[in-house]
Amino acid sequence: MTSKNIYILIFSLLLAMLLALQSCEKKPLKTTKKQDNKVKINRLILLGETKYQKMEFDSSYYYFNKVKSLCDVKKDTSEIIYSLINIAAIEQNQGNYYESENTVTKAIPLLINNTKPSHHWGIYTTLGINYMFLHEYKRAIYYHNKASKLKTDKTRIQDSKNNIALVYMEQQDYQKAIQILLPLTLDKGFISNEDRYIILDNLGYCYFKLGDSKAIYYFKKSLKLRKIKKDEWGLITSYSRLAEFYLKKNPRLAYKYSLLAYEKATKIKDINDRLISLTSLIKSSEGNESKKYALDYIRINDSNNKAKQIAKNQFAKMKYDSKNEREENQKLKIDNIQNEFQLEQQKNRVLLLFYFITIGIIATLGIVKYLYSKNKTDKIKTTIETENRISKKLHDEVANDLFQTIAFTETQDLGSNENKALLLSNLGNIYSATRNISRENSPLIKGIEFETEIKELLSGFNSKTVNIIANGIEQVDWKKLDNIKKIIVYRVLQELLINMKKHSNCSLAMLIFKKNKNNLEINYSDNGAGAPIDEIIKGKGLQNVRNRILDVKGNITFESEPNKGFKSNIVLPL
Repeated sequence: MTSKNIYILIFSLLLAMLLALQSCEKKPLKTTKKQDNKVKINRLILLGETKYQKMEFDSSYYYFNKVKSLCDVKKDTSEIIYSLINIAAIEQNQGNYYESENTVTKAIPLLINNTKPSHHWGIYTTLGINYMFLHEYKRAIYYHNKASKLKTDKTRIQDSKNNIALVYMEQQDYQKAIQILLPLTLDKGFISNEDRYIILDNLGYCYFKLGDSKAIYYFKKSLKLRKIKKDEWGLITSYSRLAEFYLKKNPRLAYKYSLLAYEKATKIKDINDRLISLTSLIKSSEGNESKKYALDYIRINDSNNKAKQIAKNQFAKMKYDSKNEREENQKLKIDNIQNEFQLEQQKNRVLLLFYFITIGIIATLGIVKYLYSKNKTDKIKTTIETENRISKKLHDEVANDLFQTIAFTETQDLGSNENKALLLSNLGNIYSATRNISRENSPLIKGIEFETEIKELLSGFNSKTVNIIANGIEQVDWKKLDNIKKIIVYRVLQELLINMKKHSNCSLAMLIFKKNKNNLEINYSDNGAGAPIDEIIKGKGLQNVRNRILDVKGNITFESEPNKGFKSNIVLPL
């Protein structure tokens, strides 16, 4: 800190104290009138439900977000939970499973003081469905099991068991799914379950996949019940599964059911089911007819992708606006509390400020000289330490390799292709080491710029023979990672990719980034040759990154066997 800056600090301190003294005059403080939002909240919930039933999801999303921003956490817990469940369901319908998981998870802490089984069931079921679509089947079954064990009505319990069966169906374990579904059809309460045709249809599908002739009985029984119920959505499923059932046995009948499914999906404007039924029509038709359906599929799919992106942007904006509104409401509440507190504190403020003025001036003048001289000494010390550190790194990581490379060029025949390749490899290693030292001593990259750096690093290792896939980079809030950990993440990825390029002989490498509680988790895997784990971790590079990670209380593990690829799991605290 320079002497000029210190004088500015003293002047600012005195000016702030003077202004504070002037503000000590007692004035009537504004208070915000408390309002009971219960009527407004209930009205918005009703609007959200109505729009949801009409499949106007953007409007429904808006109203439930509005409810959430108006609710008081202590008084309106049920309304907040109900809104979060509905928001998560809308995000789930749009295919935003990670967003849906994040939304509904916010409701879990609120369950402590909530006794409504329907809310518990809604949260567990939403999570279970999300995890099924994300292929996290164990977690999906865990939450559906929790939902099925709640003391709620029999219909919900049957639905939870049906959901568990669906997870097994996703895993193609149809026999296990039948063991769950068949007893449900024999339950006395099954007759009163209005959605029993869903269970019958799923049971039929399991039999169909196992080649059991009982499948058609359940398909037709489910179709009959759906026609009586006039369940447009359910009829699409029935027609689609019958089309799949008859595809090999009777293509014309399969075509008929596919067309019925397509017509129903078009009527209710369900794009996903239209695409599914078009796929079936393409398989069951021939020639120009098949080509026509294929072109329709491409057109509708493109339109669907655009619509999803628009909806995603709309939901993001609504969530942002809702957050701002909620923060404003919270600020008003805090202001009321602060105003009441200030009324009590104004009586003693004058004496307190005079005391701080005296102490502040004495203390500030006393440390001016000390800070000035210390700042000068610290700068010199920092410069020397930096120079020593860079010098040591250049000697340890560059100079030795450079000397060996010079010796190599002097003693070896550079006309040999093998020697040329080895020379280029050595020069590449020297360049990487030099570039790493430069990066460690350059200004640190922050936020979205660091995300770009990571993407550039990965793209640099992509080639005609090696494909690198990365998922979840955008979902990580890189701003939460301090600068030291950013360098560690970069070095770890760099070292893994260099090892991959040098040793693995793989064609595919995958990196998955995700937040796990308060940790950043990075999973690396490739389909390369692999090697005994002892040989892999002998390398200096991997030892260095492991030590760096342990220094910040993180963890890294390696897993590899010959001909079974290489895997690594990195965990860093945020």
